[in-house]
Amino acid sequence: MSNIHPGRRLIVAGQLQRLNALVQAILPANPFYAARLQAAGAHGKLCASLSDFAANCPFTTKQDIAADQLARPPYGTNLTFPIERYTRYHQTSGTMGTPIRWLDTPESWDGLVQSWLEVLQAADVTANDHLLFAFSFGPFIGFWLAFEAASRLGALCIPAGGLAGSARLRMLRDLQATVLCCTPTYALHLAEAAAKEGVELAPGQLRRLIVAGEPGGSIPATRARLEKLWPGARVFDHHGMTEVGPVTHECPDQPGVLHVIESAYLAEVINPATGNAVAPGEIGELVLTTLGRTGSPLLRYRTGDLVKPGFDWRDSHTKPCACGRSTLTLQGGILGRTDDMVIVRGVNVYPSGVEEIVRAFPEVAEYQVSLAGANGLVEMELRVEPTADCVDPSGLAQRLQRAFQAALSLRVPVTAVPPNSLPRFEMKGRRWVTSTAPGP
Repeated sequence: MSNIHPGRRLIVAGQLQRLNALVQAILPANPFYAARLQAAGAHGKLCASLSDFAANCPFTTKQDIAADQLARPPYGTNLTFPIERYTRYHQTSGTMGTPIRWLDTPESWDGLVQSWLEVLQAADVTANDHLLFAFSFGPFIGFWLAFEAASRLGALCIPAGGLAGSARLRMLRDLQATVLCCTPTYALHLAEAAAKEGVELAPGQLRRLIVAGEPGGSIPATRARLEKLWPGARVFDHHGMTEVGPVTHECPDQPGVLHVIESAYLAEVINPATGNAVAPGEIGELVLTTLGRTGSPLLRYRTGDLVKPGFDWRDSHTKPCACGRSTLTLQGGILGRTDDMVIVRGVNVYPSGVEEIVRAFPEVAEYQVSLAGANGLVEMELRVEPTADCVDPSGLAQRLQRAFQAALSLRVPVTAVPPNSLPRFEMKGRRWVTSTAPGP
């Protein structure tokens, strides 16, 4: 046992301790999991070890939660305590179907805020920073968590919901914001608006772009584009979900690598088809167990996020990362989703792969992907909106076509469209448009 790295040994021991405490708290108090585990024959034999837990506990899917809430509205049965104990309500965006509702107790909420504090600390955000939150606060959990965590840190928190881009830019400048929190898509849009309106920030004023909500923050071409548009600011990626909370933060020493917050989550990476664990370096689906969200827990939740683990998360011999952390790394961040992939003429195409190709061309201000067809005969087209300083839009379209051919071995028709003709997004970019009609 002497060759087991102490960092991993401590993480695994802590996870097993928290997992046992979670199971003791929710069984039999939580009707959803009491029934599921009893039906699976897993009750009472879950937590001798982490591997035993993975072997005995069934997966939970978003469809399971949605069906439970539909059958027992409005919140379903995944509640460990009486309703009077809960003080926070949030819901998913519903982009993949009916929104899922989520309740938290003060204790669970405090644990989620602590995880977000870890994100901020990894991003080197301090009490001296001024953070501008460039999104409209709604029922989605990430906004509220980020704001409260920054407030607890002692930083100045600037809410910028319900404002036009020009007003947000003036707030950035006048209130001397040093950190901007938004989606990668909106950071691109805001920089575009700044150029149009001639708004300039003081050199070096903005030092961090903390982004989430879509894979762009860990895509090299998108990162490079953002850091060019916001000189002096480093892009810092992270990700989370309403159902589980803040899950990862970027490695301070390795851009494009995410660390899982393993004090709050037991993470697995599985083959989506078989459910078996994947080897390091292989792409699989991230599965999470929430170790501290006792009031509304998730056991072995299939997130749908595709990731590439940097090492075998079950192996206590793993050496620390260059930043000194021993937590699980995800190479390249969130690579896509299991339900995002499309097969175009026999080629697997992910939105993140398209983003990487397109953002390598600085003359592209915005783009839209059109899919048409069915039954394995899907065709893909791309519309691009050139920047104002692009002198040859048709040439740009031709170069993009060649780039797609080289990267994906696909002929993808590319059309340049007039300025300001494609939609802009404050939240997640929705650039993929699908039609069942046959392609041209």
